[in-house]
Amino acid sequence: MGSAGRLLAVLLLLHPSTGFWIMNVVFPPNSRVQEPSNNTSPLIIVPGNLGNRLEAKIDKPTLVHWMCFKKSEHWFPLWIDLNMFMPVGVDCWIDNIRLVYNKTTRQSSNSPGVQVRVPGFGETYTIEYLDYNKLAGYFHSMVQYLVNVGYVRNETVRGAPYDWRLAPNENPEYFIKLQELVEEMYNQYQKPVYLLGHSMGGHYVLYFLNNQPQAWKDTYIRGFISLGAPWGGAVKVLRVMASGENDGIPMLSNIKIREEQRMMTTNPWMLPSEDAWPKDHVFISTPSVNYTNQDYKRLFTDIDFEDGWHMWKDTKNLTGALHPPGVEVWCMYGVGLPTPVTHIYDEDFPNADPVDFVYADGDDTVDSFSMSLCKRWEGKQEKPVHVTEYRGLAHLDMVFHEKVLHQIQQILEGKSDTPREVDVRLD
Repeated sequence: MGSAGRLLAVLLLLHPSTGFWIMNVVFPPNSRVQEPSNNTSPLIIVPGNLGNRLEAKIDKPTLVHWMCFKKSEHWFPLWIDLNMFMPVGVDCWIDNIRLVYNKTTRQSSNSPGVQVRVPGFGETYTIEYLDYNKLAGYFHSMVQYLVNVGYVRNETVRGAPYDWRLAPNENPEYFIKLQELVEEMYNQYQKPVYLLGHSMGGHYVLYFLNNQPQAWKDTYIRGFISLGAPWGGAVKVLRVMASGENDGIPMLSNIKIREEQRMMTTNPWMLPSEDAWPKDHVFISTPSVNYTNQDYKRLFTDIDFEDGWHMWKDTKNLTGALHPPGVEVWCMYGVGLPTPVTHIYDEDFPNADPVDFVYADGDDTVDSFSMSLCKRWEGKQEKPVHVTEYRGLAHLDMVFHEKVLHQIQQILEGKSDTPREVDVRLD
């Protein structure tokens, strides 16, 4: 079986909700094809966690396994890398993609002998498909939909990929490039730019806007479209760091993938916020301890991940206060699906999966309480805040579903009617 066949086989084994994902990658939603037009308002898409390709080049001093490559002459795919799905390959991949955190300098660096780069800034291919075989689709359906209604890839719709392993405090060059891209598109089309962020990408956009002068935003930014952003943090992250989460990929054990997940500073950044959640809400329950957001230091000690405590202290205030972005906002998210808000473990914690969960309303990944916190901006900034809840819509499906894509088109075309709720179950 060739590499494309292997990846397709892996994708078909993923979590059942992935079936919708694959169908929309292979068969994008229909839309009326229009001629390219300069009348469209320019759009920049900021993906979520894991949402764009990464490439690596290696010349390593040591190897974790004799079968791993020691040196590469050329840049090769790091995410998504087919080797990560192989029994030995996952060890090589983890050693290549991992970060090394220095709690003295408060900075992260790549694994020794590894260079990592983000390909395709300003282009869409790196966010449309996460692999070179064009099987692991992400924003392809959305970009193709926009092209069909008059947008032009890499011109009026562009991608702003980033190194999603790093929280914004360690990615200053990215925000310089993003500002330059906004200004370039504004100058080219003489129209302010829309920013669209999915999931953690929404936090990246918020951080960017919170650090721009209001006069700059008034000139260059038309609005901010947020899809499924965990404004109050994501409860799932606690499981990711405690016992690992393979996101439904059967050949990767949760404990094995935990090694890589603990090395990303974006995971502690996305912990449920102290400012948003009740202080007595239990996120992790074990036979001996119930952990709330007041117990993060003890949690990191108990799971033997003390660097996580320092990462969290470095990042918790980056967007935790949820300062209004200062631009018109369209906040869209899914509701009506059971979503874990408490992970229950037995005595094998943290080296075993949860044995049960407490559920609340959400999009099956992020709870609606966290995503709805954008409502706090209503009345706290001059520009309006529009909120639309999509009943029955899962987290990843936000970037595929035709009703969402149609609403985005309406926003970009300046249509003012924004529904408060859309029921996708009525399709």
